[in-house]
Amino acid sequence: MKELKTTLDSILKGEVYQDDDTLEFYSHDASMLEMRPDAVVHPKDSADVQELVKFVAREKLKHPDLSLTARSGGTCMSGGAINDSIIVDFGKHFTEIAEVSSESARVQPGVYYRDFEPKTLEHGAIMPSYPASRELCMVGGMVNNNAGGEKSLQHGKTEEFVQELQVVFADGKEYTVRPLNKEELDKKMAQDDFEGHLYKQVYDLIEANYDNIKAAQPNVSKDSTGYHLWRVWDRETGIFDLTQLIVGAQGTLGFVTDIKFRLVPAPKHSGTLVMFLRKTDDLGDIINDVLKHDPATFEGFDNYTLMLSFKLFFYFRKTLGWAGMIKLGIQLLPDALLLFRGIPKMVLLIEFNGDTPDEVAEKVHTMREALRPYGHEALFEEDETEAKAKKFWIMRRESFNLLRKKVKDKHTAPFIDDLVVPPEHLPKFLPEVREIMKKYNLLATIAGHMGDGNFHIIPLMEIEKQEERDKLEPAMKEVNNLVLEYGGSLSGEHNDGMIRGPWLEAMYGEEIFGIFKQVKGIFDPQNIFNPHKKTDADWDFTFKHVREHF
Repeated sequence: MKELKTTLDSILKGEVYQDDDTLEFYSHDASMLEMRPDAVVHPKDSADVQELVKFVAREKLKHPDLSLTARSGGTCMSGGAINDSIIVDFGKHFTEIAEVSSESARVQPGVYYRDFEPKTLEHGAIMPSYPASRELCMVGGMVNNNAGGEKSLQHGKTEEFVQELQVVFADGKEYTVRPLNKEELDKKMAQDDFEGHLYKQVYDLIEANYDNIKAAQPNVSKDSTGYHLWRVWDRETGIFDLTQLIVGAQGTLGFVTDIKFRLVPAPKHSGTLVMFLRKTDDLGDIINDVLKHDPATFEGFDNYTLMLSFKLFFYFRKTLGWAGMIKLGIQLLPDALLLFRGIPKMVLLIEFNGDTPDEVAEKVHTMREALRPYGHEALFEEDETEAKAKKFWIMRRESFNLLRKKVKDKHTAPFIDDLVVPPEHLPKFLPEVREIMKKYNLLATIAGHMGDGNFHIIPLMEIEKQEERDKLEPAMKEVNNLVLEYGGSLSGEHNDGMIRGPWLEAMYGEEIFGIFKQVKGIFDPQNIFNPHKKTDADWDFTFKHVREHF
């Protein structure tokens, strides 16, 4: 639509762009995919978002490809923040932090988590489901991806912390979405309008398939696939909570314009046991042994990330500043000496919280003693304070950015990057997934949330070459089948998008997948919101949009 910018300028207060540099920038997120949009909009406020939705609804018949895709920090690894129509960037104007207390906070979707957390810490609280990209992501993306991270082992994912949302639905109006009791639900369903019909259709759909929907919930500690219908309506509690469909929907059901989060007390003291593994044969058993001690956090990263961090530690100046970087270098010196005893295959970070430093130190030391049987293949470092262990947490949180920006001849290809397998199956699962990597000659880095069985396996590939691209589908099928064989989930936190959406039916079966498609149809009958993701994702379409140039 050549006249698109002129039309949008006439109905919006925010900025509209169609220049080549802007369209090129927004054609990528953190995935390996690319789609060039027709226009990029920075809505000024909720009224702008409503006008955008109404505009697309009016023009959809004449222009079937017209659609809207929300974007915040652009850190999505599944291709959820790119599209070939209109990108709606919430990061410029939706940046208000309001009503922060020790128990809750109201915030707009364009707020960076790095700016949000200091405000909550002033009240001794945090919203703990931040991902490893905490310095880069915005809270809108955390909600729409149902983010999890290093604190999920103790606290759960974002879906546990959303108390209320403001959402613009397909009729172009903004609504408050919050948990309702049965009396409130009945009143809502009696409304003869878009909102009333939406609630009624969702309720009827769940009621008609109640047992099958409840049984469809993945039996893992974290999941970001499909639409979490099993969390919406519970007959026993009598609570109907539509926020649980919006969280993790990747903007396919409507656009979030305001969020109310529940907060939890920030830990008073933390300490970490750092475990350097010389081989990973026993990793599955180690994970299960660690979980018996109820750590607050249990993370890990592999030798490639470790060596890259040592080699390129000047990169951390962006995060720490010059003074912090110099301090980090001094802290790393003792650990660099460990490399003379052999480069570890994996670094594990086992964190404990407590009310006093002594309590934390005792927990850390007890964990070390419990892992002593693995000592002939491991080295330990007890960091009883959070400050001492910070160097390793920085490596873990920045691992993907290091890979994405600093590997010269190969590029990150996150297509099997977020699998979850129940920890009890890891001793068998991990060797089998390594065999698949060997079969396809994939050099892959491993990092992730060990306590959840949530692994980020990120191959480094020369993705421009056809022979490398041809590995994507068969390798993904084999890994996915293995994950499902062990009762796992294809995504713990990165969501479906264009990467895993095509495999949703394989994970859930025809019946539940069909119900997911009905959900999309109820909320968005014209397919206005973020097409080609989740239930209407198609691998052939996805494959056509794998990046050719980096």
